[in-house]
Formats: sequence, C-alpha cells, structure tokens
Amino acid sequence: MAYAPQSPNRSHSDDETTSNRRLYNPYKDLHLPTQTLYHLPTQPEFLFQEESLAQRRSWGENITYYTGIGYLAGAAGGAAQGLGAAVKAIEPTDTLKLKINRILNGSGHKGRQIGNRCGVIGLMYAGLESGMVAWRDTDDVINSVVAGLATGALYKAASGPRAAALAGALGGVVVGAAVAGKPYLKRYIPL
Repeated sequence: MAYAPQSPNRSHSDDETTSNRRLYNPYKDLHLPTQTLYHLPTQPEFLFQEESLAQRRSWGENITYYTGIGYLAGAAGGAAQGLGAAVKAIEPTDTLKLKINRILNGSGHKGRQIGNRCGVIGLMYAGLESGMVAWRDTDDVINSVVAGLATGALYKAASGPRAAALAGALGGVVVGAAVAGKPYLKRYIPL
C-alpha cells in the first residue's frame, strides 16, 4: 500500500489515509516528466500493534547498541592514544618498516585494550538500565542515572569501596549530563 502508484487525476480527498503520508517522486533529480507519485508514510510502520506501543529499544537491542558503541568509541580513542605513544617512541635509527610496525602494534594494542573496557562498561550499563526498566515498569531519567551509578560502582568494585564510590558518582554524573543534554543536542543537530 505504501508504494502503490497513484494516477495524477486522483484527488486527495478520496482517501483519508493520505493525511499522514508525504509525496515521493523518485524522478525528482532526473528532471523528467513524471506520471506517478508515491505516497510514503511519515510515521514508522509496525507489523504488530504491540510494537507500536513500545517507545524504546528492547533489552537485546539496547545491549547490542551500547556494547557496540562503547567498543567502537573505545577502540577509536585507544588507537589514537596508541598512535601518539608509538610516534613518540620512534627512534631516529628506525627503518620505515620498523616505524610502521611500531605504529600498528601500538595502535592495535591500545585500541583493543580500551575498546574492550568501554564495551564491558556499555554491556553493564545496558543490562542494568534494561533491568531497571523491567523492575520499575517505567522508562524515565531515574533508570538511566541509577544504571550509570551502578555501572561505575560495579566496574571499580575490585579496587576498593572508595574507588567504587568515586566511579559510581562519575558514572551517574556522566549519564545525568548526557540525559539532560540530549534535548539540546537534538535541538541544534538534527538526528
């Protein structure tokens, strides 16, 4: 139905479902005379009614998203840090092959190391946040901030209670700032 062609002499008042659809012309950039326009939905389409009621990702999608984003961001940051350290460690007597080898080894090692750490943090945060949503049966800012607090505290729990409390506070502040800054980010950067 969404991709059914429409004849040019059909009026828009014939169908009430056209009010939530936009016209799509696939030949717009080709500068050709068009015979048909397509009505595309402006809202997401769902296979089941239950899917339309959920306004957030499922727990599996949440875990995959945060773990992947954490790993990729950590790997990129770690690779950049490893690159900087490797460039500083290059000696004047090194050959080109040795310089390249030193840079690749330093970037790869540090990238994997920090990427794994950030991936674990993302996995813990996503699991705790999804657990909070399931336990409280509501999705609000409290779930995110408490999950950030708990993630930081659990991640540094082996380092002692003081380090765990500091990491928990840092996690809560970072998540709170991210949640508070999200509307402003959406306002100025269309996502």
